Amino acid sequence: MFAKEIKLNLPNSDIRYYPGFLNTGEAGSYFNYFKKSVTWRQDEIKVFGKTHPQPRLTALFGTNGKPYSYSNITMQPHEFTEQFLELKKRVDEVAQVEFTTCLLNLYRNGRDSNGWHADNEKELGENPIIASISLGEERYFHLKHRNRSDLKHKMLLENGSLLLMKGETQHHWLHQLPKTAKAIEERINLTFRVIS
Repeated sequence: MFAKEIKLNLPNSDIRYYPGFLNTGEAGSYFNYFKKSVTWRQDEIKVFGKTHPQPRLTALFGTNGKPYSYSNITMQPHEFTEQFLELKKRVDEVAQVEFTTCLLNLYRNGRDSNGWHADNEKELGENPIIASISLGEERYFHLKHRNRSDLKHKMLLENGSLLLMKGETQHHWLHQLPKTAKAIEERINLTFRVIS
């Protein structure tokens, strides 16, 4: 179905990358749709006892009305729109799972980022599956093993690409989207997950 599936050869993980999951036209069209139609918010997060605005904008959508919590933030989902459901259906097919929830991130420039973390919240279950679509500006995505400092990986997430993390990945690996000093445009990232 897809021209290319790249399986990352990293121990204690099951990570697959699909460049060109969406063609350039589709990716641009979805980017514009989400940028304009989504009600974006900027939550406060606590880092070392100090409160800061989160360095990106976010939104949550879901099929089952279940909230999602991370970093002391609890988000209530909006309902998926028809256009959003079309995209979700395509992601469900590749991942062979029915996602219930999508957390969207809008990175406005190179200063917006997401620090080291794992998507291992209790409500995601034992071996969570995360599907991540990148729209807009390309950004580098970093992975590092929790227990082995020699195991690190860096990859460029391209416009229209899909990254799938499943199996025991979240138990053993952390990931981040670091800041960059380069002058870059906006990126929207859709991270699909299952909250049962």
